Amino acid sequence: MWPRSARFGNNSSLWLGGYAQVDIVVAILKEEQPALRAMHLDDLESVVALETEAYEFPWTLGIFRDCLRAGYECWVLAQAGEIVGYAVLSVAASEAHLLNVCVARKREGGGLGTRLVRRMIDLARWHHAERMFLEVRPSNTRAVTMYDHIGFNEIGRRPNYYPARRGREDALVMAIELNLPEY
Repeated sequence: MWPRSARFGNNSSLWLGGYAQVDIVVAILKEEQPALRAMHLDDLESVVALETEAYEFPWTLGIFRDCLRAGYECWVLAQAGEIVGYAVLSVAASEAHLLNVCVARKREGGGLGTRLVRRMIDLARWHHAERMFLEVRPSNTRAVTMYDHIGFNEIGRRPNYYPARRGREDALVMAIELNLPEY
């Protein structure tokens, strides 16, 4: 018969009326990180939904499908069956071009964008690219700051590059030298 009274001792054990001692173990579980994997045709509906939620002038399903068919590096972050981010990279003639990066609005600010961009940098290096380029809206200050922290530098502007509510918006052109490691 177990007594009704119990008290905690200073040693993180639970004493049950002198009859039994139970050690208390507390596990702090970290939230599982989204899995980074190659994008598949089956992902495109979710990717386009995320793109449409994030951008006023989104890429179409056809653009994403063409990127996959052309063999571009298309990757997603997936968690519990949900796509929470993606990136698209083109590599040719020792240059890589980061074409699109997106993280679900509800997941922004948690480092997922940085994780995607760093994966694209790794893939560009794997393809022996010497530098990577990207375009970004100057009004997207969060992305500009992220690219700057990763090591991209502004190298120019493309006037009237992006569609905007009131006409067009310039693009900042940014680049990073990949400096392949010597073996």
